[in-house]
Amino acid sequence: QVQLVESGGGLVQAGGSLRLSCAASGSTFAINAMGWYRQAPGKQRELVATVTRGGGTNYADSVKGRFTISRDNAKNTVYLQMNSLKPEDTAVYYCNAMGVTTTYWGQGIQVTVSS
Repeated sequence: QVQLVESGGGLVQAGGSLRLSCAASGSTFAINAMGWYRQAPGKQRELVATVTRGGGTNYADSVKGRFTISRDNAKNTVYLQMNSLKPEDTAVYYCNAMGVTTTYWGQGIQVTVSS
């Protein structure tokens, strides 16, 4: 089993920045890719960004150039640096870890961007 704990969310004005962190514990040797998804009210959960154990990254078009995902394998932690935030970035952000046969999710953390 893998446990994921997110931190760093909150309220920020449009144009501001936030940094999310997600620390993994448990059977972390089984984790390959880690990432962030988000779900806004009334919408489906969507991919924000992912990073593989080797550092390969993938971003949603809506966040390219504004968000940066990074990973510290020694600390089993993934980060999401969010810059130039927009009101449409408001959502609950979920950390995700993909194992060989299992996908793990954090509890989610609220990010609210005011206009």
